[in-house]
Amino acid sequence: MDEERSRLLGSLTVVTAASLFGMLGVLARTVYGLGLTPFAFVTWRAGVGAIVTGGFVVWGLRHGRRLVGWRSLSARGRISLGVAALMGAMLNTAMFLAFARVPVAIVLLCFYVYPALVAGASAVLGWEPMDRPRVAALLVALAGMVAVVVGGPRGGPTGALDLVGVGLALSAAASQAVFVLVSRHGYREVPTEQAMGTILAISAGIAALLALAGDGLSTLTLPLSSPGLLGLLLFGGLFAAAIPSFLFLAGIRAVGPVRAGILMLIEPLVGVILAALFLNESIGPVQAAGGAAILAAAVLIQRAHPAELSIQPAAEPEPDDFAAPGDLAAHGDLAAHGDLAAHDPPESGKEPGSTEPGAVTS
Repeated sequence: MDEERSRLLGSLTVVTAASLFGMLGVLARTVYGLGLTPFAFVTWRAGVGAIVTGGFVVWGLRHGRRLVGWRSLSARGRISLGVAALMGAMLNTAMFLAFARVPVAIVLLCFYVYPALVAGASAVLGWEPMDRPRVAALLVALAGMVAVVVGGPRGGPTGALDLVGVGLALSAAASQAVFVLVSRHGYREVPTEQAMGTILAISAGIAALLALAGDGLSTLTLPLSSPGLLGLLLFGGLFAAAIPSFLFLAGIRAVGPVRAGILMLIEPLVGVILAALFLNESIGPVQAAGGAAILAAAVLIQRAHPAELSIQPAAEPEPDDFAAPGDLAAHGDLAAHGDLAAHDPPESGKEPGSTEPGAVTS
C-alpha cells in the first residue's frame, strides 16, 4: 500500500513538473508582447537558471561534492561538453524564435519529434537496434509531422503557416537530439549540476551577444526599468525552471525513468491548452491528429526497452548514481523548456546501447 501511494505521489509530482514546463510558450509570448526580444528572453532565462544552478553547486560543495575543473577533463570530455553547450544555446535560441513566429502548439509538437530523431540516430550509430517498435515509431512520427505542417494553423501571430518558424522548431528538435546523443557518453566525470551550470551560462552568454548584435543593449536592460517584466522573468526562472526541475527529479526517483518520461509528454498538451486559454490559439483537427501521432511515437520509443532511461527534454535533471538524495539540475531552457541532464555513470564495461536493470543512460 505504501509503495502504491509513493508511486501515485511520484506520478503527480512528474505531472506537476510537466505542467510547469508547459507554461514556457505562453510566458515567452507574454514577455514578447511587453517588448522583450527572443534573444533577450533566452539571456535572462538561461542567466537566471545558471544562477539558481550555481546555488545548487555551492550547496553540493558544502556537502562533500567535488568541483570538476575544465583542465581536469579529458579531451573527449571537453569536446563533448563544448558541443552540448553549443547545442543548448542553439536549442534555446531556435525554440524561442519559433515561439515568436508560429503558434505555441506547433512549436511544441515539432519539438517532440526529437525522441524519434534520437532513436534513428542511435540505430545508425549502432548503439541500439532498429527493431520493429522503433521503425513503427519513426513512421508514426514522420506521418504526424507531415500532418502538423500541412494541417494549417489557426490563430497565432502570423495567421498562416510560417515555414521559417516550423524550421526553427524542427532545428530545436535536432539540437535536442544531438544534445542527448552527446550527453549519453560524454563528460561523465562532470556532476550534473556543474555541467548544467556551464551549459546554461554559455547559453546565456551566446544569447546576450546575439541580443547585443541584433537588438542593442536596451533590449537586455529593459526588464530593469519594467518591474512587471522583471517579475515575469524571475517567475519563469523559478516556476518554469528551478522548481519543476526539482519536482521532476523527485518524481523520477519515485516512479522510474520510463514512466516519468512518458508522463512528461503532458508538457505539450498543457502548452496547447494554455495557449488556447491565454493566447486564443487553436490548431485544426488534422494538426491535432498529427500531434497525437508524434506523442504516440514518443511513447512507443520510451517503452521499447523498459530498462533504458527515457529520453528527457534538455535541461531537465537525470538521476545520478553518485548524487545525494537532494541533488538536482535546474531546467535551463526548454526546453526552452528545454537541455537533457548531462551526467552519465561510469563506464560499466558494456558496449554503448547495452543496458541492464537499473543502469542509467540518456
